[in-house]
Parts: sequence; C-alpha cells; structure tokens
Amino acid sequence: METNSKELYKNINRNEGVGILDSDFNPRYESLETKKKLTKIQQLVKTLKKDWMLYALVIPLIIWYIAFLYKPMYGLQIAFKKFSIFRGISGSPWVGFDNFREFMGSPYFLRSLKNTFLISFTSLIVGFPIPIILALMFNEVKNEIYKRGVQTLTYLPHFISVVVIAGIVKNFLAPSNGIINILISMIGLEKTYFLTKPEWFRSIYIGTNIWKEAGFGSIVYIAALAGVNPSLYEASRIDGASRLQQIWHVSIPGILPTIVIMFIMRIGKLLDVGYELILLLYQPATYETADVLSTYIYRTGLQSARYDIATAAGLFNAIIGFTLVFLANRLSKKLTETSLW
Repeated sequence: METNSKELYKNINRNEGVGILDSDFNPRYESLETKKKLTKIQQLVKTLKKDWMLYALVIPLIIWYIAFLYKPMYGLQIAFKKFSIFRGISGSPWVGFDNFREFMGSPYFLRSLKNTFLISFTSLIVGFPIPIILALMFNEVKNEIYKRGVQTLTYLPHFISVVVIAGIVKNFLAPSNGIINILISMIGLEKTYFLTKPEWFRSIYIGTNIWKEAGFGSIVYIAALAGVNPSLYEASRIDGASRLQQIWHVSIPGILPTIVIMFIMRIGKLLDVGYELILLLYQPATYETADVLSTYIYRTGLQSARYDIATAAGLFNAIIGFTLVFLANRLSKKLTETSLW
C-alpha cells in the first residue's frame, strides 16, 4: 500500500510539473503531499551556482591561508630534529624533545617568559578597556564632523610604520632635546635617558602600543554599538536615565558578547608580544626587563642560526596560546553563555 502511494505521488508530480525541495528550510518547489530532499552534494552544487560570486571572493583568502599558514606547518617537524640547512628538513635526524629541553634549559628562558607574561598581562589589564571606552565616547558624540575628525586621528597611528613609531618615541624621550626631558627640566627635575632604564622600558612599550592600536581597536566596538536597538535608549531616557546610566545599562550590555569574544581572542595572544617595536627600542642595558620570547626566538633563529631551537620555542608559544584560548572559552561559556565555539 505504501509503495502504491509513493508511485501515485510520483505520477502526480510528473503530471503537474511540480519539482522537489531545494533544501529543508527554503523550498523552491513542493509536491502535493510529500517533500523530497536533495542530497547534500546536490544542495552544495545549487548553493555554489546561486551564490558563486560570494564564494569567489573567498578564494583569495583561502589561497593565502593555505600558502602562508597551512603549508608552513610542514616545517614544524624541525622542532623535533637536529636541523641542518645542508641536509634539509627530510634529511635532518630526529632528536625527539631535545630541542625543547635545550630551549627551556637556557638561562634566558625564564627571564623572557617572565617578561612576556608581565608585558602581556599588563597590556591586557590596562590596554583592553581603552578601545571600549573610546567607542563608548564616540557613540555619545553628536557632532558628526568633530566625531569623524577625532576618529581619524585615533586610527592614524595604526597605519604608521613601526620604524616611524620607534623614531617618534626616541625623539620624545631623547635625553638632551626630547620633549619629555625638556618638560622635566622646566619643573626642576634632572633629565633622564628613559630608554636605558630597565624599570621604564615596560611602561614605555605598553604606553606606545596602546597609543598605536587603541583607536583602530575601537572600530569593532563602534560597529557593535551601531547594532544596539535605538528604542532602548529612548525608553531609558523616558525613564529618566542619565547618559552614564544609559552607557552602563544599555550600551555595555548591548556589546557585551563582542567584548567577551574579543577578550577570549586576546587571551590567546598573551605570549605573542610583537618583537618589532621591542627590537627597535631595547638595548643591552634593558635586556633584563625587555627581552621576551619573541626576541629570544629572533636572536636564536636568525642571529645564531639555530632554526630547530627557534621552531621549538615558537611551537611552545603556540601550544600555550591555544591552551589559554580553550580555557578562556570554556570559562566564558559557563559564566556568560558566550563563546567562540
């Protein structure tokens, strides 16, 4: 009986020219009494044909990821080999975890790890809220011309070369004619060459990095604030809420999921302190507080040509970063129900 019913439905579909479903959620054609699902491959083909322009835009990004992120993963095996540039990757002998033992046994390992955590953690605590505060301030400005002008000024440092940024910092802190030392001498204090003082280096680096990236980092939060329902602000004004109360009870809750996601992603970069600015600013006198994992990897890999040790250090860095992201994501999912996956 069931077979006869199916044959009857097929005849009806054939006679009336009724097609079959395009997908479960967006039926293009329906039969009279039954819906027939396309296979996943057919659905994929139809989707690609329909939105081929969108998928074509993704192709360059996929190629870039394969060429610069996935293909280099082949070289990770160097971390477990006694690498020789003459033998190549495949010809170099395996040494197991010897490179990791040598890397972690180095007298510079603990120092660079400590400095990395101190700089990253301080940058996270001090620097992470600043783009959020900037975005909230921009959201409250009603004069569009003034708002766009200030936004442009805060975005510009991100696009300036790190070399130029380092030059600006050195000129500002120059012991003889730097603006900072001139102001210090005007109030009767002794001039100081800050870049040679280990106790000042972390503050200089963190402050420079915040100034460079805070404005550009606020773009994400400005976009999130644009998605907050305006009726919520109107309702809060009717209830007599001040601007600060609107920010606290409407704006911040509206962008909280974005804040959580950005925080989780930032946690994964705790050991990823950019070495470019540090290399341009530090010197032997400040190694004690300025030497981080990335500069240690740079010196070991490029200056000492120990590519196996440098790869082991980089792999260690990546594993710690992934672990931190995983733990932060799990914690966020339990506390806020917002997570990356």
